[in-house]
Amino acid sequence: MNPTQSNLVVLATYNEIDNIPRLIEALLLIHPPFDILVIDDNSPDGTGRWCEAQAARQPRIRYLHRPNKLGLGSAALAGFQFALEHQYEVIVTMDADWSHDPQVIPAILERLKGAKNSPDPVDVVVGSRYVPGGRIIGWPWYRYLISWLLNAYARTLLRLAVQDCSGGFRCYRASALERLDLTQVGSKGYAYLEEILWSLNSSGAKIVEHPIVFQNRQFGQTKLGMREATSALWNISQLFWRKPRLTAGGADTG
Repeated sequence: MNPTQSNLVVLATYNEIDNIPRLIEALLLIHPPFDILVIDDNSPDGTGRWCEAQAARQPRIRYLHRPNKLGLGSAALAGFQFALEHQYEVIVTMDADWSHDPQVIPAILERLKGAKNSPDPVDVVVGSRYVPGGRIIGWPWYRYLISWLLNAYARTLLRLAVQDCSGGFRCYRASALERLDLTQVGSKGYAYLEEILWSLNSSGAKIVEHPIVFQNRQFGQTKLGMREATSALWNISQLFWRKPRLTAGGADTG
């Protein structure tokens, strides 16, 4: 299957039938156009069936069904592998619950591609809630606290010069991801967000942030709880003692 566009949006879904139809519709209207890959973990609410039917009718939509709920990080890695195998140049990841505004994608893409011919091109753009111009709408106080602790811990332990290490709205240059050994990414849940940044930073990738407004979901239930947060803290701690696994085109392979 050849790409119809050079850019790919990856959406990991689980029980998002109240959100995904409107989101897909909005994404298909964005310029420059993107292909869309939906990776569904066997949602019991019919999300996967709806997306599979749309993929059969719309060539810009791709669909990957998985038999069980395998985690956000696992889904994102599957999306990266799909993008590299099908020779996409740019990969955007975002939440499927309207927490991330799809209208921001052109600005993030311009931030990435606008620097392509500069002496120091950008490899990754992080949609950031924590730089000037970024903010969060609708979170209870404990979500702020969990997010603040995760980001402070990741920045300190992994030496990341990124304010929003745990945000999932990102734009990656495929050539940067090719420098990583994605099979060695150990975090299958939300902690993959910090691990991928850590690996990219270790490979010499240039990472910048673009302000976004994060809107708490209006439909469905959040998948981030104390169990995921605790797991993320543990996984970040483990990264401190590891070397990143990179390909021959990257830096140290460990």
